[in-house]
Amino acid sequence: MLLDELRWFVVLAETEHVTEAAAELGVAQPTLSRALARLENLVGTPLFDRAGRRLRLNSYGQIMLEHARRSIAEMDAARRRIEALLDPDSGLVRLAFLHSAANWFVPEALRQFRALAPAVRFELFQGAAHDIAERLRTGQADVAITSPRPAQVPCAWRVLYVERLCLAVPSDHRLVGRARVRLSEVADETFIALGADFGLRQLTDQVWAESGITPEIAFEAMEIPTMEGLVAAGFGVAVVPVPRPGRGAPSVIYLPLSDTRVKREIGMAWVKGRELSPAAARFAEFVSATASDAQNA
Repeated sequence: MLLDELRWFVVLAETEHVTEAAAELGVAQPTLSRALARLENLVGTPLFDRAGRRLRLNSYGQIMLEHARRSIAEMDAARRRIEALLDPDSGLVRLAFLHSAANWFVPEALRQFRALAPAVRFELFQGAAHDIAERLRTGQADVAITSPRPAQVPCAWRVLYVERLCLAVPSDHRLVGRARVRLSEVADETFIALGADFGLRQLTDQVWAESGITPEIAFEAMEIPTMEGLVAAGFGVAVVPVPRPGRGAPSVIYLPLSDTRVKREIGMAWVKGRELSPAAARFAEFVSATASDAQNA
């Protein structure tokens, strides 16, 4: 089977509509329909349930979709490795990273690395920890900068830096001016938090449990800056990483926690047993060395 036909199947599975898929792929509808028929004949069963003009991926199709994506990812990885061997100073790095690492660490690492290897190309994905882990699992990302260490897939892991967590409160909060606070002191207040699938939220859940808090959550945000903005607006308090100098949100006060063990590790992950391309391996080593130098400075 041609790799192009597998790619066509993935697009068709994602759109579940022949006309839309054909338009997206730039192929004629009959061509796409014949490719699907060949694939279904090969596996010996329909991969979609037909409902008028629409298609619905069935359980067989879901299995095929998982393996098709994996096959495409493996073939793309082989092509990139060959390209990198032909030209070691080029290649593609598929990097996934946390929202909270996007405002300083990742851009600075990319800037420094591209000064050394300007011919290396990057495919970037910014998202939550669970989305990043899924991209690693499916082969859509080579390297990830994330937290916590992904549990969904066996990963190699290097800690890049550690962030202390603190309590973010509005500038007129009753605790402003305190050198340190205990979370139990705000147990009766409302909290702003990330969604339940986010790594920081899972760590916050653990901290709440250890402090004996059953929090009232006013809002579940998608990014830390949104949390901080709602804190500034008086909607609640939040547990967030201590911001770097000059990067805190206006009208928000960041109070150190009494328990100095409350931290999160930001690390670099890649799948064990899946060999990195020369470009990705070079980038991973560079990031690891850069982070070590920064911590030792």
